[in-house]
Amino acid sequence: MSGPYIAWVGDDFTGASDTLATLATGGARALLFLDVPTPARLAAVGPLEAVGVATAVRSMAPAAMREVLAPIADWLAGSGVPVVHYKVCSTWDSAPGTGNIGEAVRTLWRPAYAPWVPLVGGQPSLGRWCAHGQLFAQAGAGGPVYRIDRHPTMSRHPVTPMGEARLAVHLAAQGCAPVARVDLAAFAGGAPAIDAAIVAGMGTGAPEHATGAPHTVLFDTLSAADLAATGAAIARHAHGRTVLAVGASSVAQAMLARWRASGVLAAAVEPSVARAAVAPARGPVFVLAGSLSPLSARQVAQARAYERVALDAGRLAAGDAGYLEATARAIGARLAQGAHVLAGTSIAGPAPRGADPALAPACGALLAAVLGQARCARVGVVGGDTSSRAVQALAPWALGWVGRVGASSPVVRAHADDPAVDGLELMLKGGQMGEDDVLDRLVSGDAHR
Repeated sequence: MSGPYIAWVGDDFTGASDTLATLATGGARALLFLDVPTPARLAAVGPLEAVGVATAVRSMAPAAMREVLAPIADWLAGSGVPVVHYKVCSTWDSAPGTGNIGEAVRTLWRPAYAPWVPLVGGQPSLGRWCAHGQLFAQAGAGGPVYRIDRHPTMSRHPVTPMGEARLAVHLAAQGCAPVARVDLAAFAGGAPAIDAAIVAGMGTGAPEHATGAPHTVLFDTLSAADLAATGAAIARHAHGRTVLAVGASSVAQAMLARWRASGVLAAAVEPSVARAAVAPARGPVFVLAGSLSPLSARQVAQARAYERVALDAGRLAAGDAGYLEATARAIGARLAQGAHVLAGTSIAGPAPRGADPALAPACGALLAAVLGQARCARVGVVGGDTSSRAVQALAPWALGWVGRVGASSPVVRAHADDPAVDGLELMLKGGQMGEDDVLDRLVSGDAHR
């Protein structure tokens, strides 16, 4: 096979970097771009087995999603890549008006592609399981497991609360109703039963629905073995056409299992074994925490390596330029003196309920202003929307793999034309990800292996 085996489109930057980590540690040469890569960029970086494009569409309305995704879809359609992976959050949090997954499928899919879209329901490596079409998730690393509509954080998400655990029903509201499911019984029956479920889902009539949209098939996911069977099934039912698949980084895990089994990536190793150690920081570390989740608040509270700066979320979201500039100068002065600094929107007190959509881009502007004041060795950004906006503000053209802090917090290296950004190490951590001490480990290195 020549060219990339897979291309992924991240609905936010934390998720896109997690898939970068999954593919890189699985043995694929992977790079994550911030926009459709030009032929010159691709030629400069050399052969890639996996190529990604990060977006912030998870926080956008459908019309804005289409505007961002359409040029990516055109590029992918001309690339000939066998698998296009639309990467969503492992908790599937989305809504008809925000981060609409059905809208993404309608924009990314092309009639020349396979006439079905596999939806990989769970990611066991992150504590996300899909059983009988229902999604379950751990609350924090090693925490208790809840059905997603009873999860203490995701059921109360400030932007896209998950009030429905049945993914078919949840996605039907977004115009992406699965018409079939590969359930636990099908997995127990092996490849023949899985194939029968897929064929039933695609139907015996026209290869597409009357709307022109592809058929969708939801895969239950309880184990790595289920993912291996899913990857094999996707390959069997591609029939030489590009397959658009939707899910968390479990889509990449499923395909890696397939490529290992077929010898396409003979040098690949298990991701749990391949996790690269992150060395201690060689200079000051700046962490920007914009997430409102209880887990992120706990991580911020337990961080001991930093000087703290309480951010006024209201003034940032209101566009108070004077406040932003003064805050950036104060943070930059401490970083220039060698201090590690943690700035957060909930340091001064309980996190506010709800989220102002202007806050994430304001946090991105603050990060860019801070880096204009002082050079950092490493930056951590806490929160999915905050990470997306922060990276966009820094404007690298690509992100490469460095390693993980803990089990689920990727560290990436920026490739940028701006020398102040080029080479910067970034930890992009979703609000529901990471161990309680992840922020201190960003400074000290990941000694806890």
